[in-house]
Amino acid sequence: MVCLIRDKYGKPLTCSEFVHKAVSRIFSIILELEVFILHVGGHIPSHHIRRLLCRMAGIRIGKGSTLHMRIRFYDPRNIKIGEDSIIGENTVLDGRDKIIIGNHVDIASDVMVYNSQHDINSESFAATHSPVHIDDYTFIGPRAILLPGVTVGKGAVVGAGAVVTKDVPPFAIVGGVPAHTIGERTLKNPSYRLGRARWFR
Repeated sequence: MVCLIRDKYGKPLTCSEFVHKAVSRIFSIILELEVFILHVGGHIPSHHIRRLLCRMAGIRIGKGSTLHMRIRFYDPRNIKIGEDSIIGENTVLDGRDKIIIGNHVDIASDVMVYNSQHDINSESFAATHSPVHIDDYTFIGPRAILLPGVTVGKGAVVGAGAVVTKDVPPFAIVGGVPAHTIGERTLKNPSYRLGRARWFR
């Protein structure tokens, strides 16, 4: 049975298609409200309160990890952060697919980690999703961008402003647009801890 309602392309919808779209829209609005609450809560100068809000939204956060102020999320439920990791101010963690951040990872300020992008060759400009994995003891420099589907290997360093479009080998140092190997980290068996974050940040 066809309803009198059409989709954004003008195609008539069956009643079941309409119900499915309506339910999807409701869940989308709830998610957007949740993301807005996280955005507002991201301005609270308390690590404990921000962690609590993030955990309530479904982000898995390991012991001793710190989320600095004004982090943006697009879907928090797919994000996992290991132990003793630091996420810097104004970072974007997409979350529309899995983002897995390991232990002792240092992500600097203004970093953007995306795992969803548009297919520019699709007639509907459809979104595609791919998970991002950031392994233990990595350092992601300020204003770096990680694109969907990349893995940053253990101990790797991503230089400031780099755009990572493909996997980064363990202990490699990469930089540039697109990011390419510019060196190698000599520390091959890291065991340091990042420690306690400063208050009110």
